[in-house]
Amino acid sequence: MGLPLALSVVGASLCGQPVLKWKTTLKKWSESGSILESNTGMLLSLKSSVDALDELPIVKECFLDLGSFPEDKRISAMVLIDMWVELYNLDDEGMYTSENLLELSLRNLINLVPIKKYAGELDGYCNELYVTQHGLLRELVIHMSSQEPVVERKRLFIEIHRNEFPTWWLAHKEQLINARILSISTDEAFYSNWYDLHAPKVEVLALNVRSKDYTLPEFIKRMGQLKVLIVTSYSDYPSQLHNLSFIECLSNLRTIRFEHVALSTIQPIFAIKNLRKVSFVMCEIGDALMSCFTESPYIKSNITDLEFDMCYDMKELPSGLCNLVHLRKLSITNCQELDVLPKGLESLSNLEILRLHCCTKLQELPESIGSLCNLSVIDISDCLGISVLPEEIGELCGLRVLKMDGCSGLQELPRSISKLSQLEDVICDEETSYSWMEFEGVIRNLKIHVVEDDRFESFMKIVK
Repeated sequence: MGLPLALSVVGASLCGQPVLKWKTTLKKWSESGSILESNTGMLLSLKSSVDALDELPIVKECFLDLGSFPEDKRISAMVLIDMWVELYNLDDEGMYTSENLLELSLRNLINLVPIKKYAGELDGYCNELYVTQHGLLRELVIHMSSQEPVVERKRLFIEIHRNEFPTWWLAHKEQLINARILSISTDEAFYSNWYDLHAPKVEVLALNVRSKDYTLPEFIKRMGQLKVLIVTSYSDYPSQLHNLSFIECLSNLRTIRFEHVALSTIQPIFAIKNLRKVSFVMCEIGDALMSCFTESPYIKSNITDLEFDMCYDMKELPSGLCNLVHLRKLSITNCQELDVLPKGLESLSNLEILRLHCCTKLQELPESIGSLCNLSVIDISDCLGISVLPEEIGELCGLRVLKMDGCSGLQELPRSISKLSQLEDVICDEETSYSWMEFEGVIRNLKIHVVEDDRFESFMKIVK
């Protein structure tokens, strides 16, 4: 069992290598015994493929980070990008971090799974990808990370069943933990009765949750170097998250991702001065979002990237959201109850990317969108309820990419489209492409990319 995996991984690592490398690898296998003797033997054999990454040290580090996530679960590629940008001081736009994903995929150490059929590079290639990994490869990562004493490990992966903490945790409560990455997974029976942990060097904290209610551990407050916080619930229903106030004092925290959790308040998030990116995925957040901006409509925050995805209880955006003047990316996708955008959108003068994919009840774009002179990418794909684009869209002098495939309710384009002199790429379905053809001679560098219409997929979006 697992032999095809071992062959594909090791074969990929040796591809293009000299004969001597193949012979030395075969010798190591012979000395360690048959690859079929046990899973342990297989893991040792697979380790040679990881050793082949020594010539690409950052890629190897990225591979070892994958143990932070539960077995047999899809990982959003953007989660990994966010981690690696902060851990390895890579580019904020994710170009080099994306290369690391591709390198791991080419070596069969991960699988890249497109979220939808059209996963182009025009608006964030990794936004459209999930990462999966074979269970044996995850075991290999955990095995390699466990070779050092607990307090010295760079990555510390912890699993807690019920309230039974690892014996070393109880023995080292007062001892300094040196890990940069800390991953804590708990099960359905965990009661959030935390023991203390002194881990001031942690830069990435991943909390993998399964219980109905979950209280953030108080020791988070002492993680002064924390840059990335990821809280993900794998239970059937969103886990209710408590004690969010513990993160207010984390001045170095730059990225937060909440997935499948219920939040009664989000106010502490906007008190973190260096926070740059916040993602809410499959979260119950509607009331918390509205009350946050109702109580503090003039919130001052340095957030540049705000994401809401599959937040089904979010019916409207508070107008106070438009006071986040540093926003460069606003992504509201698969929020199928959202039917209107705030009218004060012109206040987001630094906005560069606006993603509204699959907000099926959204009726229109506000006229104020024309004031966003820095806007370069708009994605309204699968916004079935939009029947017309505002004339003011022609005032977007910096618009380069417009994704609008699946906009079945849109019958015609405004004449002001002809003024979009910087527009380069339009992604649309075949029917809409005919409306764009008359602008091909007017907009000099315009390219029209036609996406094949999937009628069943469109029907399922309407049903949802």
